[in-house]
Amino acid sequence: MSTDNRELAKGPWEKFYGPNLGYINEMYDRYRDDPEAVDAKWVELFKRWGAPPLQADAIPAADAGSTGTGETADLKKVVAAVNLARNIRIYGHLAANINPLGKDEKSGSRLLDPVEYGLNDADLEAIPADVVWSNAPGDVRNGLEAINRLRHIYTKSISYEFSHVHDADEKIWLNNMVEFDQIERALPAKERVELLKRLTEVEGFEQFLGRTFVGQKRFSIEGVDMLVPMLDEIIRSSVHDGANSVMIGMAHRGRLNVLAHVLGKPYKAILAEFHHSPNKDLIPSEGSMGINYGWTGDVKYHLGADLDIEEGNTARAHLTLANNPSHLEFVNPVVEGYSRAAQEDRSEAGKPKQNVSRSFPILIHGDAAFPGEGIVAETLNLSRLSGYHTGGTIHIIANNQLGFTTGSVDDRSTEYASDLAKGFEIPIVHVNADDPEACLAAIDLAYEYRKLFQKDFLIDLVGYRRFGHNEMDDPAATQPLMYGKINSHPTVRTRYAGTLQSEGVFSSEQSDELENDITKKFQDIYDQVKSEKSGEFEEVEPPAPVKNGLAKIETAVQLDSLREINANLLEWPEGFNVYSKLKRILKRRADALEDGKKVDWGHAETLAFASILADGTPIRLTGQDTQRGTFAHRHLVLHDEKTGDTYSPLHTIPQAKASFAIHNSPLSEAAVIGFEYGYNVTAPETLVVWEAQYGDFANAGQVMFDQFIAAGRAKWGQKSSLVLLLPHGYEGQGPEHSSGRLERFLQLAAENNWSVVNMTSAAQYFHVLRRQAAIAGQEQARPLVVMTPKSLIRNQNVASPGTAFGEGKFQTILEEPGLGEKPDKVERLVLCSGKMAIDLHEALEKDEKNRDWLHILRVEQLYPFPQDRIEEVVSRLKNLKEIVWVQEEPRNMGAWTYIDPLLRSLAPEKTVVRYGGRPRRSSPAAGEPDIHKKEQERIVAATLKKGKFNSGGNGRD
Repeated sequence: MSTDNRELAKGPWEKFYGPNLGYINEMYDRYRDDPEAVDAKWVELFKRWGAPPLQADAIPAADAGSTGTGETADLKKVVAAVNLARNIRIYGHLAANINPLGKDEKSGSRLLDPVEYGLNDADLEAIPADVVWSNAPGDVRNGLEAINRLRHIYTKSISYEFSHVHDADEKIWLNNMVEFDQIERALPAKERVELLKRLTEVEGFEQFLGRTFVGQKRFSIEGVDMLVPMLDEIIRSSVHDGANSVMIGMAHRGRLNVLAHVLGKPYKAILAEFHHSPNKDLIPSEGSMGINYGWTGDVKYHLGADLDIEEGNTARAHLTLANNPSHLEFVNPVVEGYSRAAQEDRSEAGKPKQNVSRSFPILIHGDAAFPGEGIVAETLNLSRLSGYHTGGTIHIIANNQLGFTTGSVDDRSTEYASDLAKGFEIPIVHVNADDPEACLAAIDLAYEYRKLFQKDFLIDLVGYRRFGHNEMDDPAATQPLMYGKINSHPTVRTRYAGTLQSEGVFSSEQSDELENDITKKFQDIYDQVKSEKSGEFEEVEPPAPVKNGLAKIETAVQLDSLREINANLLEWPEGFNVYSKLKRILKRRADALEDGKKVDWGHAETLAFASILADGTPIRLTGQDTQRGTFAHRHLVLHDEKTGDTYSPLHTIPQAKASFAIHNSPLSEAAVIGFEYGYNVTAPETLVVWEAQYGDFANAGQVMFDQFIAAGRAKWGQKSSLVLLLPHGYEGQGPEHSSGRLERFLQLAAENNWSVVNMTSAAQYFHVLRRQAAIAGQEQARPLVVMTPKSLIRNQNVASPGTAFGEGKFQTILEEPGLGEKPDKVERLVLCSGKMAIDLHEALEKDEKNRDWLHILRVEQLYPFPQDRIEEVVSRLKNLKEIVWVQEEPRNMGAWTYIDPLLRSLAPEKTVVRYGGRPRRSSPAAGEPDIHKKEQERIVAATLKKGKFNSGGNGRD
């Protein structure tokens, strides 16, 4: 012990020994975790004197009234015993029997050995039990029995990590549940037999598939078979407690078994998908198209399913397994969004009313993917945020101890696959997948914790993978030692059957009969599949509302109604102190709908939202800094400058008939986008909007766009009308604050899967939002990608008069005012969108030269491409010589690659199609504002100059 610590020890601590010193240490632990968790007197004491001594050598010498060195030695042993008990609770998992392939004690397990503390059995026997273990059970008589009991509890085939949980009430509850036999209930014989039957079904299904469809991928569950009974148990508990829906997300490992046994997908359907699969020698053999509601389909181990859980003729709950592509953990936030949407009542004005008991999320992770994919951490971070929490998720790591061919030593830097969860104070249980009853105890503890504390819980289900990553792999090539053990290791079903036989619960004859019956059932079903006509899958077309595009939708709102709404938006509760500067800005909106005035972009958005709520459509809007708006243009949540209280007029306007939710998101893109997509799929009647802080920040969510939002309906039949707001515009802010990566969304555009717009007026934005709200929940629903402005937000050339809201509608193209009035003289037709169009407009205003030879079309909707509208304009221009697409972005970015063939297809004979803009580049924009300005001026000048067109873009026209 250092001199400084010895000096501290001479403070008040020298008055305390034995159990009293242990109590002070416990109080100090609470203080260290949370100073507010202890009384003020303790705070003052610890601030002044620091930590009390923990180790035996820190105990001060006995005072004059003591019995001498013998008493001091006894006290040292008491403290050592208390520390031993404490460390058993914290580190017991290091010596636990949680690995089915053999016990692997970690180096830290020596912390559980009394010898390390200078203790022997006699020392411990001499210490009262309640000194070592407060509230020890009555049959524990002394310190030795207390230590042995605690070692037994914390080092079995189920072990615990709770020390990172800082909430004192939670930690006490968790320890009490573990230490006083609150979770490991003795299963009645009937339940044990039912558990064996379930394991026989799980194993028999996999073995039948393996024998019958040799070499076809199935991503077998074998090695973590207990996952299915664990899901059975937690679904049964949650539905019994009143949950209306249970949402499950998982990767492909074990998915077919979960589909069959948890979701009730007919064996016949799964066997038929295998029977009609491509030749198994094809590499990779992805299997057949699944039975689903999309028109392109997906492989069978990506598909989800739904099941109504019924009691009699009444549906009690709805069970959903989310569709999930091979991006493994990216389904996590989608499922959280499902659950949040199912928990909320959006039918009344104000904030949605959330009841977390209505829906229950379960996420099943891979042991390599959980620490390896950043989307996991992003999703865990959502768990306690007001805009995203779902009342606790049960996480299960289906731990194969292997990632494809990579062992844990190469795929993570932590002791356990579950360690990431510690940073979020999520309780962790490790359990041996070969101990069925311990697995059920783990799931019961997880469920009770979630129900009581409404927080996440994680179970590390430690098993193995009986075969390779897929059934064509030979895993022994890279893991010979592991697979030497696995090949001789009996299955969990075999082991549990042996346990029941040895205890006289179920005979070997009964076990064999059960196994044979299940095998025969699978064979009979397969024989039926083979006997039926195995015709080719019919090609499925998109439904007519999708294929035919959007029908005409009226989006105008009577001006009188808008004026009334506008007035209500500017009323605040009595005594609410709006920030004085902001108050002046907002009050300018009072007469914006009157003649001679204009409505800017942010104001138009607020009017759109208010009118949509008046139509009875709920709204959910999230994103980074979305309440205020990145560009300080929105201000839908006001802050009282004196009290800090918040208020949103959209919660209280009398016209509202549905809820309005707006949340600043964490600094995450992928997880939040996935969450909003999932929310929208479950609540399709809601206008769900996600806004990027800058458009290119959406780069971090590319998997969500590629795999879910763009293709979810074609693959799985999932309808979404999610709105993506991506601030876009080249304004000299450098490569990272310019491009919303328009080209990527256009590259993904097909089959009317979404709309992509880059608009030039506030009224256009108003109408497109109202159009999107009108199709929410309808067959023609589709997402909307909006390249929103930055500097143009306050530009008067983008602002619109009131009549444009009261009479207009969304226009897919707009013709430049003052041009094209003499169509026979037009030689150059320029097409552009967004800020480029406004830059050209402003240049035309400054230079009033006669330009009868020029016409400009603003393409407000890029996809679906408004070809008919553009052809109608082109048909008027009889002497047209060239069509020029002008853009801000480099030639290899933006809309050019997408739009080039479309323009050539509609260009009249001998009319040349040209490109105008920046040359090809690897970086989206210049980093120097002056260079950007000169480039933009060059593009504008070349576009408006008569003669041979040359904007400087490299490559052929």
